[in-house]
Formats: sequence, structure tokens, C-alpha cells
Amino acid sequence: MKLFYTPGACSLSPHIVALEAGIDLDLCKVDLKTHTMENGDDFRKINPKGYIPALQLEGGEILTEGATIVQFLAEQKPNAHLAPPVGSLAHYRLLEWLNFLSAEVHKLFKPLFWDGPEDEQKEARESLVRRFDYIEKRLVKDYLMGDEFSVADAYLYVLSRWLEDQQFDMSRWPKLQAFQERMAQRPSVKQALQEEKL
Repeated sequence: MKLFYTPGACSLSPHIVALEAGIDLDLCKVDLKTHTMENGDDFRKINPKGYIPALQLEGGEILTEGATIVQFLAEQKPNAHLAPPVGSLAHYRLLEWLNFLSAEVHKLFKPLFWDGPEDEQKEARESLVRRFDYIEKRLVKDYLMGDEFSVADAYLYVLSRWLEDQQFDMSRWPKLQAFQERMAQRPSVKQALQEEKL
């Protein structure tokens, strides 16, 4: 399988999950400003939506949307225990977290990354503080789902790195900071950061 990625972007999440699961991925770097791949080809021919991540499966099919890709990867290696069994309540709790992170947190960074109007940036920052206040209250154990790492933690780790990039005051969220430190010690995270030259 091939992962189309941009260093440090949301594609870092499936990269970490694949390493956790022991799934070998070919990596293809994408420049999001020009929509070109390392070989100069137009990435929109791979993903017409124009954004990463995209995962090319063995048969050539393309899977998009990070929350979907991490679930797919987890289900390829159920013995890695990266997601609860399908049909269990815990599985739906995982979907709940993935949807929240995608729809309510991830999208709020857009005006910050793409130099949106000042009022949009201010509103996004205020909304992000509220969302991460909620996450802070829910981080009562080591990971989002409790004591065990799940694919949602890879996603949260990437989003929390963006807070630092955007110069949020991280001292507001001590549990999140402890989570980041735990995540930074995972071999999969160290390897993904190294491979993406971060």
C-alpha cells in the first residue's frame, strides 16, 4: 500500500497507525500548495479532493479521509488491538472520537494554516480552546479510550502538535501535555517523525 502524505500534516496519523500495526507502506510526499507529488505529477489525479491523506490499496483503489484510513488499517491487523471489535459499544465510542476530532477539531485549524481573515482566525482559536478544554476533561487515563492506545490517539497527537505550532499556551492542558509526552515515547511515533523528517 502507498500513503500519500505531507510531513506533519494529518497524514501523520495513518503513518503512525500503520507502524503500530506493522503494515509496510510506501510513502509518497505531496506538496499541498502546488498539489504535486515528488515526481511532479498532479496529486489531484490520485485524489480529486486535492488533500491528503490518501491510501492506495494493493489493487489500485484509493481510500481517502484520515479517520476512515486509520480504521481501515486497524482492521487489517486486528491482533494489534488498535480499535475495539466492530459492533461493540467501545467501537462506537472510537467512531465518536474520530468524528469529533475530524469534524469539530481538525477543521478549525484551516484559517490558521491558510492565513484566513483575522476575525476567522480569532474565532477558530477560541473554538479550539473550548474543544481542547473538553478533551482535557475526558483524558482521565493514559489514552482517549482508557489505558490502551487506539487509532484515535494517533489523530489527537497530530492535532495537539498543531497547537504548539500555532503557539497556543499548552500549560492550560496538563493532561494533554502528559499525553503528548507518552505518545512521543512510542516507537511508532519516533519512527514516523524520523521518516517524515520532522
